[in-house]
Amino acid sequence: MKYDFTSILDRKGNDAMAVDALGMRDGFAPGRPEKGFDVIPMWVADMNFPVVPTIQQAVIERTQHPAFGYFLPRDEYYDEIIAWQSKRHGVTGLSKECIGYENGVLGGVVSALGVFCSKGDNVLLQGPTYIGFTHALGNNGYNIVHNQMKLDSKGIWRIDFEDMEKKIIDNKIHAAVFCSPHNPCGRVWERWELEKAMAIFEKHQVNIVSDEIWSDIILNGNTHIPTQMVSDYARNHTVALYAPSKTFNLAGLIGSYRIIYNPALRDRVAKESSLSHYNDMNVLSMHALIGAYRSEGYEWVDELCQVLSGNINWAFDYIKSHYEGIEVSKPQGTYMLFLDCSSWCRDHSKTIDELLKAGSDVGVAWQDGRPFGGEHTIRMNLALPLSRVQEAFARLSKHVFHVQ
Repeated sequence: MKYDFTSILDRKGNDAMAVDALGMRDGFAPGRPEKGFDVIPMWVADMNFPVVPTIQQAVIERTQHPAFGYFLPRDEYYDEIIAWQSKRHGVTGLSKECIGYENGVLGGVVSALGVFCSKGDNVLLQGPTYIGFTHALGNNGYNIVHNQMKLDSKGIWRIDFEDMEKKIIDNKIHAAVFCSPHNPCGRVWERWELEKAMAIFEKHQVNIVSDEIWSDIILNGNTHIPTQMVSDYARNHTVALYAPSKTFNLAGLIGSYRIIYNPALRDRVAKESSLSHYNDMNVLSMHALIGAYRSEGYEWVDELCQVLSGNINWAFDYIKSHYEGIEVSKPQGTYMLFLDCSSWCRDHSKTIDELLKAGSDVGVAWQDGRPFGGEHTIRMNLALPLSRVQEAFARLSKHVFHVQ
């Protein structure tokens, strides 16, 4: 490969929550490992790979100019977004006017809901549910109504459309937060699923906030279909949210963007997102996006998806063949596994807290899945060099699951 996905990054002391926050927030971060074990960060959803070099080059080039005053986003920023969406996702008809800045996807979700809803309104989300949605909606006074997904006979998470429509009717819902690809389950929705969901939303006049921050991290030949491309209704009633932060590991630089085709909706969301007076672009995050979306970024993401597909396939096969009682659906996108440990905990008379601690004690810093949904679940980040993924499972086999 052209880019480096095998070197082990030493992130300790370099402002990385994934390693420096261990043991600091009980119930949020995993505990610190026991003596003799180094940390393998597998919880917070960022990556342990060096970024594509063009990002650093773009930021360094800008910092060489000795002024950082007020600025306007340059046309190149919008041009690169339009090109990226066109080349990677087949988006058509996107113009500069349709693109708006957001400090973060969750802030964009809240801004959109501020247009679609009143405080106290019910909002539909598929469960299991990303904890960021739970916190953001709860903090802003919205009630989450969960449309729980189900595993089919092939172990693939599916939307329960009958339950979705019933929840919409019974709870008088007119706004939904749609996660595509889905976090934490890793589903990459097929066109028929998107079409069916949008048809139900249109029937009941439900507006959509589509979080597509994971849209570039697609595994094993699957294809991401932008929600707004599915139907005229979806195009005109959806606020779609994207960011280079998940794709290129830039969360610490802040910066995402929204795409809205409907001019009236666009104006209202822009007004709502401006009300805090804190939702302004950072000049260095702008240049980081420009560096990420250069031609090298396309190559880097292609290689990244190959590496992550390999990691996911290896871990999925290993779990299936070695860990009886641990159930997992192979994700089609993202780099997260969502483990159901119900049977294992029951068969071994262990609580999920005991299982989580046993892993973190030997340096496998995995994440409590209960806040996402499920009493005996664990979320596991595989965006590391394969050697570290294999080391993590070797430790789990020897010290936690006691595989012979």
